[in-house]
Amino acid sequence: MSSLHPKLVVPQSKALIGLFTKLRDINTSSKDFAFYARRAMRILAEEAIAELPTTHSAIQTPCSPFEGTHIDTDNLCAVSIIRSGDALLESVRECLPSVAVGKILIQRNEESKEKEAVFYYSKMPPGVENMNVLLCDPMLATGGSAKAAIDCLVEKYHVRKERIFFVNMITCPEGLKTMAEDYPEIKIISACVDDGLNEEKYIIPGLGDYGDRFFNTME
Repeated sequence: MSSLHPKLVVPQSKALIGLFTKLRDINTSSKDFAFYARRAMRILAEEAIAELPTTHSAIQTPCSPFEGTHIDTDNLCAVSIIRSGDALLESVRECLPSVAVGKILIQRNEESKEKEAVFYYSKMPPGVENMNVLLCDPMLATGGSAKAAIDCLVEKYHVRKERIFFVNMITCPEGLKTMAEDYPEIKIISACVDDGLNEEKYIIPGLGDYGDRFFNTME
């Protein structure tokens, strides 16, 4: 996997295999898709949080001393790429209810062959330039939306690249190659790596449009 991106992390969980089978199935209803997606995203959220900086922590259990780790979640902002990213953001907030939240609105141009990303809006909490950032977007396909979001964080809000952790449910070699070329410093935590993109720039085998299936807006 390191050949696709130097900082790619793919969690190894047997639970995700069964959950993704349900998510990928065209016969899964929107209600069930959201149910299984929330279960899978909770696993991914915990794995992403575990990739944040840690320090040694010596504690006392009821029975004996224990040497563990403390994850730095105090200086953290979770940022969603609207709209699909909002679903993943909520899973992060279930794990960290008091986490600061940022929003970025980027949409890809569906009228264009290249489906390029178009930036519209962003809102971040004060001091985000000094925080670690969990950037949430379920699908990393071409990398266009991810690049636009990261450019926003780096150029507008002065977040250091090495402090950005990009979290997604599914990615593919094309998107990872784009990220490796432009942002090798950014750690990517993805639940699975699919085969590639089709002519419409959708991930295959994939699961279709994540946001439409999750929010029940399929045409």
